[in-house]
Amino acid sequence: MGRVFEKRKYTMFARFAKMAKTFTKIGKDIAIAVKAGGPDPDTNPRLRMCIQNARAVNMPKTNVDAAIKRASDKDVSNYEEAIYEGYAPHGVPVLVECTTDNPTRTVANIRMYFSRAGGNLATNGSVSFMFERKALFKVAAAGLNKEEIEFELIDFGAEEFTWDDEHNELIIQTPFSEFGHMQKALEEKKFEIKESSKTFIPTTHKELTDAEEADLVALIEKMEEDDDVVAVFHNAR
Repeated sequence: MGRVFEKRKYTMFARFAKMAKTFTKIGKDIAIAVKAGGPDPDTNPRLRMCIQNARAVNMPKTNVDAAIKRASDKDVSNYEEAIYEGYAPHGVPVLVECTTDNPTRTVANIRMYFSRAGGNLATNGSVSFMFERKALFKVAAAGLNKEEIEFELIDFGAEEFTWDDEHNELIIQTPFSEFGHMQKALEEKKFEIKESSKTFIPTTHKELTDAEEADLVALIEKMEEDDDVVAVFHNAR
């Protein structure tokens, strides 16, 4: 079978590893959502978001149901959400979003990643002011009228629309505070919500050389390997 087989095997295992990591992160999100709002997705918008995102990555329903059941158990680990701020090499501001059941372990790891890359962990508030918290919704765009939809959804908090013709999808950006409002509107209007998320958008951007960008990418990849890390945000253009 030789090199071709080995290459395919490596690619396959890498894909499975990434899938398993994604499922683990969604499982943590489900745990937090259930503890915050209960196990019924009909009355828990955040849990509905988790289930939508699970479908987007083809997470089996049995896995989702099991995660909800575990989260309903009083003995399950108590996950916490945390945002760590710091500077990557070359002065790039970075926000690291985490979900953890051991903040001491997590902050130690995040500090280590920054330090080894030539950056540093910063104090709360020293970086976050350079970002705005936003909510994003990805919906199926088939059959939608651009002008009508944009006009209609502005009343529910929509700030920005991105039409992805290649994937036939519409991405809607709203203020973070309008997440529940927009989610409810899309559901009531029978939109097919493919994915939803809460993100940080930088208010300014930093230009990097190719070599500097490579250093930043290496740090981000290292952080994203950590099971406690949900997402990494930066302002590099």
